[in-house]
Amino acid sequence: MKKFLVYSALLLTVVTGCRKIEEDGEVIVINGGGNGRGASGQSITIQGRIDKDTVLRKGNDYILKGLVYIANNATITIEPGVTVKGAYTGSDVAALIITRGAKINAVGTQDAPIIFTSASPTPRSGDWGGIVICGKASINTTFAGTGGGAGIYEVEGGINNSFGDGLAGGGATPNDDDSSGALKYARIEYAGYAYQPDKEINSLTLAAVGRKTVVENIQVLYAKDDAFEWFGGTVNCKYLVAYKTQDDDFDTDNGYRGNVQFGLIIRDSLIADISRSESFESDNNSSGTAATPKTSAVFSNITSIGPRAGLSNQGNLLFLAAVQIRRNSSISIFNSVFIGWPTGILIDAATGTPTDHNISDNSLRIQNTVIAGCNTPVAYTTSPAVPTGATQASINAWFTGSAGNTIVANVTDAKLIQPFNYAAPDATPFAGTSGYAPIVSGAAFTDSKVSGSFFTKVTFRGAIAPAGSESTWWKGWTRFPLQ
Repeated sequence: MKKFLVYSALLLTVVTGCRKIEEDGEVIVINGGGNGRGASGQSITIQGRIDKDTVLRKGNDYILKGLVYIANNATITIEPGVTVKGAYTGSDVAALIITRGAKINAVGTQDAPIIFTSASPTPRSGDWGGIVICGKASINTTFAGTGGGAGIYEVEGGINNSFGDGLAGGGATPNDDDSSGALKYARIEYAGYAYQPDKEINSLTLAAVGRKTVVENIQVLYAKDDAFEWFGGTVNCKYLVAYKTQDDDFDTDNGYRGNVQFGLIIRDSLIADISRSESFESDNNSSGTAATPKTSAVFSNITSIGPRAGLSNQGNLLFLAAVQIRRNSSISIFNSVFIGWPTGILIDAATGTPTDHNISDNSLRIQNTVIAGCNTPVAYTTSPAVPTGATQASINAWFTGSAGNTIVANVTDAKLIQPFNYAAPDATPFAGTSGYAPIVSGAAFTDSKVSGSFFTKVTFRGAIAPAGSESTWWKGWTRFPLQ
């Protein structure tokens, strides 16, 4: 049977209450006995730099200690039903980092999801770091340090080391078809760590990850920073759930160009971040330059439930908008539903190359999307340095023009079943004549950005169908705890 292996230059002393087995130069750390040869019921600490193929089997208890790197083109395989816990001791924050060339093969099932969670008996947001996947696809950054150059990115959060294990991107020869493995039917709970202000580990970081990587059916709960953040790359994702995130749910930067379909976002009216919280935050890069490849991801069928169940509600005043597109980003959003935010869509041209240029050249598109119960449905911030002549009125006209978008006054007008029930949320639209027609039957996939084979051609807007197979995809493997 395969061994459970922990490779680390740090394992030099015996851990109290544990025993180590050294075999062929490899170190196996067993907490509480066992022979390390695959028998279930063991408590196994994983730490350091793992440079050989490793399997985590159901029935054992796995604890991540510190920054754990899967390196040297190794693959970590995690069986369905396994729980991996991140420990946090002082400044020794745990995180799982898949380095360039390495792979994660963590494919759970609807009945047996893989769970990444806190090791604390009383878990809280920020108990551990999260998962970072580094690929070899293209990214629009340059890293000046060791192993750097154009098309290389040093991932945020202080995870880089002397091996360059925190670097992402293919440099001068990127591979947009790169595969970092598969992550499917998994929950990531209580993760996120602020190494420095604006330099955090997110619950799931996808850095220059290529399109042959599989990312599907992932729920993030109680993210301390962002739930999902894409830095460059081309990876496509489906069936994503973010529940009670602190900062942003979907953050896209540095030339991310993948596709995302079916995303459910549920916010808590009290939980927001000092940096201002949104469902979407999108930049081309931090300065808003014209660096290429340009951030131009395409999202379809997203349902975002904001903090305000009614127009007179406020909640945490640090909430900003459902969608903030800024710093020369040209992401596009189709067939989606945003309800209960102080602002629906914010086109922010204040920094760098004015973002509204991407509206003028039609690279930034929002179509067949519903804004419901947002105090300001559409907002525009002009560039103080390079005014373009766009106005609030012209941005309103763009949104409400011929793109099939719809604005309704109240969240109840969207006719979703129980969108603000935090203990048992249900963002399913009412079916048939009881439903709101633009949601239950208003989707379109004729635009060239969503007409390709990746997108499932459905008739409904938002993440969840009123009935049928696409009405239950978010059930069974997810959880929605109150805290």
